[in-house]
Amino acid sequence: MKRLIVCLCIVAAGTANGLDFSAPVEKLAGDFKFTEGPLWLAAKNELLFSDIPANRIMRFKDGRCETFRTPSDNSNGLTLDRQGRLIACEQGARRVTRTEHDGKVVALAERFEGRRLNSPNDVVVKSDGTLYFTDPPFAVKRNERELDFCGVYRIAPDGKTLTAVARDFQKPNGLAFTPDEKILYINDTERGHIRAFAVAADGSLANGRVFAQAPNADGMKVDVEGNVYCACKPGVMVFDPTGKLLHTYTLSDQPTNLAFGGTDLKTLFITARPTLYQARVSVPGFKVP
Repeated sequence: MKRLIVCLCIVAAGTANGLDFSAPVEKLAGDFKFTEGPLWLAAKNELLFSDIPANRIMRFKDGRCETFRTPSDNSNGLTLDRQGRLIACEQGARRVTRTEHDGKVVALAERFEGRRLNSPNDVVVKSDGTLYFTDPPFAVKRNERELDFCGVYRIAPDGKTLTAVARDFQKPNGLAFTPDEKILYINDTERGHIRAFAVAADGSLANGRVFAQAPNADGMKVDVEGNVYCACKPGVMVFDPTGKLLHTYTLSDQPTNLAFGGTDLKTLFITARPTLYQARVSVPGFKVP
C-alpha cells in the first residue's frame, strides 16, 4: 500500500487536466546542424526529420540515425499526403514538393502570382487532400524576396490550385488542425503567439484570433483530445483546447518542431536544433497517412 501511495504522488505531481507529464525528456541523437520537420512513418515504424543546413533528411529507426535523402534542397517541414507520398517544404529551392511513389520529385508550389515564394517552412494536410503551408522569410535574403508579404497558402486537392489564405503574418511558422479540422492553428514567430482560424467549407480561413502566447513559436502538433503542443523558446508548451497552459517541457536545446509516433502514437519526438529528443505522453497524436 505504501508503494502505491508513493507512485500516485509521483504521477499527480506531473499531471494537469488528466494529462500525465511526469515522463522524462530523453535524448535520442545529437550533433546535427539544425533539425526540423519530424515525421513519423507508422507503416515503417521510423521517424524522418530534416537537418536543414546539412541539406539532408535523416531517418531514425531502431535506435540509430542514417541519411534518408541528400541533397534535400534544405528541406524543413515534412508530412505525408493522403496517398502516403512525402510532402516537403524546401527552403533552398523555395518550393513545396511531393515525392511520387517511384521517387520522382514534383513541385506543387514555387510561385504565387508569378513571383517566387519566400521560404516555405511547414505544411499540414487536411483529410480531403488539401495542403496548407507557411512561407516566412527565414532562408531568403531581403534583396532576393519577390513577394511583399509572408503568407499562409492553400494547395487544392488537385495539387495545382494555389491560394493565399492569410497575408497578415509577420513570420508564419508551424500549423496544425484541431481533431475535427474546423480550426487551423498557425504560429507567428515574430509576434510570439498562436492564432486560431475557422476553416470554411471552401478551404478559406476566417475569424482569426489569438489562441495563446508562445514566445518564438515554431512547430506545433495537436493530440486526439485537442491539446496543443508548441515548440517555442521556453521549451515545449502544452495548452488545452481553450488556450490554458498546462505544462512546459524544458530542454537543453531550443525545440523547433514535434511529431507523435511510436506504435501507440504516445511518443512525442522533439527536434531541437542539434538534438533529437523524445518524451512519453498519456494522450496519443494522430496517425499520419
